[in-house]
Amino acid sequence: MKTIVHVLRHGEVYNPDKILYGRLPGYRLSELGVQMAKAASESLAGRDITHLVASPLERAQQTAEPFAAQLGLPVTIDERLIESANFFEGKQVGVGDGSLKDPRNWWVLRDPMTPSWGEPYNVIAARMFQALLAAREAAEGHEAVCVSHQLPIWTLRRHVEKKRLWHDPRRRECALASLTSFHFEDTKIVGIAYSEPAAHLIALSASARNAKGA
Repeated sequence: MKTIVHVLRHGEVYNPDKILYGRLPGYRLSELGVQMAKAASESLAGRDITHLVASPLERAQQTAEPFAAQLGLPVTIDERLIESANFFEGKQVGVGDGSLKDPRNWWVLRDPMTPSWGEPYNVIAARMFQALLAAREAAEGHEAVCVSHQLPIWTLRRHVEKKRLWHDPRRRECALASLTSFHFEDTKIVGIAYSEPAAHLIALSASARNAKGA
């Protein structure tokens, strides 16, 4: 019996202060992010989707809304799909901003393989894999959509592909509103597909950022 579980990253978040928001409440989709969610839902129009589940965070719930409207399905909440915990949550952290050179942060940054600054990769992988299996069971013989976050989705994919979990964040293949689709034959994963239905909107977002910086 074939089942497909599409794991969807949420759309762009309104975050003008460039905060690492993590699990903080109140961070919702930008106007462009809402369009990204709609583009993702339209890309799966006509598919045999019978189960819709999302992280409890607002941006994931919002991303699920066009799917719920399109499919006539309720959005189930699964806490296992939540964003990873992070020591830097609520702070401005980015490449080139000096945070990695600040001695006050060195102890937190001591171990990139666990990692020491956040939820261990193996814990993320375990909870996401259980959420994936639960969605497969709920949609057995059909398709499911799970809305989650970049790091948890990428960690899940690396876990399924039996790759080491620690990685270079710049090389994640998990764009905004992208779909990482796990194909099952009965209970066995037989393939993984990846698509970016909102790529044209991501390009618009990047162009707008570049124009503001010029």
